[in-house]
Amino acid sequence: MVAASCTEVEFIRLFEANGAAGTARILGVGVRNVHDRRRRIEETQSIQLRSPDPRSPDRLTEQHPARIRLDVDTGTVIVFSDAHYWPGMVSTAHKALIKMIGELQPKLIIANGDVVDGAKISRHPPMGWEELPSVSEELETCCERLAEIKAAAPKKCRFTWTLGNHDQRFEARLAQAAPEYAQVKGIHLKDHFGMEWVPCWATWINDEVVVKHRFKGGIHATHNGTMWAGKTMVTGHLHSLKVTPFTDYNGTRWGVDTGTLAEPDGPQFEYGEDNPKNHRSGFAVLTFHKGRLLWPQLVHVIGPNEFEFERKIYSV
Repeated sequence: MVAASCTEVEFIRLFEANGAAGTARILGVGVRNVHDRRRRIEETQSIQLRSPDPRSPDRLTEQHPARIRLDVDTGTVIVFSDAHYWPGMVSTAHKALIKMIGELQPKLIIANGDVVDGAKISRHPPMGWEELPSVSEELETCCERLAEIKAAAPKKCRFTWTLGNHDQRFEARLAQAAPEYAQVKGIHLKDHFGMEWVPCWATWINDEVVVKHRFKGGIHATHNGTMWAGKTMVTGHLHSLKVTPFTDYNGTRWGVDTGTLAEPDGPQFEYGEDNPKNHRSGFAVLTFHKGRLLWPQLVHVIGPNEFEFERKIYSV
């Protein structure tokens, strides 16, 4: 139980200033206890307590300027990554994302890096004389797809965007070629995506789940990531779409790879030279109950315009 010495007025002030995890640290109690008292106050006083808005300047500059902390008591979070959006193409996974947003009504949607591909500013050499989309064409496509996601989401849904290595190409190229333009609007990728997509290096949920584009590499990345971090780690980058449980004296946590929202054999990946790729198209669904993360689930594309979720086949 939350300490009795903390009055309801004090608790409300602490919660709305610090969120569930911050309030738990200040009071020296568990996060679940904080959520329990939050629900009781909401029921008895007919009010809704809100965690701090991650978009506020004060929230973004505390301790880790590039880390966003959010609390999710009970509800769904959708995490997609590695969309590598390409002009003229709408992947099955993107269609599935729009459909499942409508069905699951998530409280938070995270674009976990590599929204943009950056084909013409890639480190990979061009494949002969292939036609590659321009930076402006890619940006226009990314904005269209992100707008579709926002339009499908419930009104109170929040959005964060963790920077990926392909996303970095946009600003890295400009910073190298024209550093004197650093403060000009439009020079940053976030200027194009819209204010609702709050940029960060990592999104922390309930101080127990860390969502970021990449951490550990290799075929055991999901295992090594959660083992070394001591947190549930939700990453993209490797396109492998899988969930790896890890249990120790602290309980069970998970390493989650969110796959790719692109088609694994799409034109974005021609540099792979038609080699077999251990890539899968889809995204992750995180469900929280009373502040606790349940076993993470995956939406998996199984064919053109078909995907599976919870052992059901859907068409888009």
